[in-house]
Amino acid sequence: MRVFIPPAGDTFSTETKYLFPYSYTEERIDFQTKSGFYSYEGNILKYMSGIDLSCNKLTGHIPHELGNLSEIHSSNLSHNDLIGVSFSKIKQIESLDLSYKLSGEIPNQLVELNNLEVFNVAYNLSGNIPESKAQFGTFIEKSYEGNPFLCGPLLHKSCSKTDAPSTVSSTSDDDEGEDSWVDTYVFCASFGVSYAVMLLTVFVVLYINPHWRRTWFSFVRKCITTCRYSTVGNFLAYHISRIYP
Repeated sequence: MRVFIPPAGDTFSTETKYLFPYSYTEERIDFQTKSGFYSYEGNILKYMSGIDLSCNKLTGHIPHELGNLSEIHSSNLSHNDLIGVSFSKIKQIESLDLSYKLSGEIPNQLVELNNLEVFNVAYNLSGNIPESKAQFGTFIEKSYEGNPFLCGPLLHKSCSKTDAPSTVSSTSDDDEGEDSWVDTYVFCASFGVSYAVMLLTVFVVLYINPHWRRTWFSFVRKCITTCRYSTVGNFLAYHISRIYP
């Protein structure tokens, strides 16, 4: 006996919830699998097994018992408030829909599901997506859409922490700016102190030694006289050239 559980609020019209393999009555079963809704009847139903718990407003952790259904071919748990993913033993699964409101991370054990053809965890999870190998190498970016906290090569988003480098960079920039200001302040202070010490040394030497004082004043007078005569000479030469071009 295989159980097909419809979404809440939906009913089968001419279908049945229970299928007996050796019944002589041809029954038609509508079943959602591989991102599509199909009708099945006849002997094919003996080889089908699936569970659809979507849109039932289920909450809490996904039972580990669901992960032990090794012969199940299709599972749809979308549109529920469920937590966690535990499907490591469902080796025959072909369609797995965990989209919308599933919390947690994608376990790497899912890459061992070699029969998986349709995989959808859109609008849910966080963390690193499984490595793109085996069946997971066939899934496209759309399978993970709507997950801003997922990362991996397929999503063109690095899983390394990007906040830390930016924080370090901004901190280093602040440190460099502070160091630059300190260097400028130290330079100005040392220059001012050195200049004041030099002037004070000159004044002390001139005050103590009269000979050097007279020599210094004589040199200053000569410089002043030379500058005055040079300025007057240039001034007169300029006006004379204006009068007598």
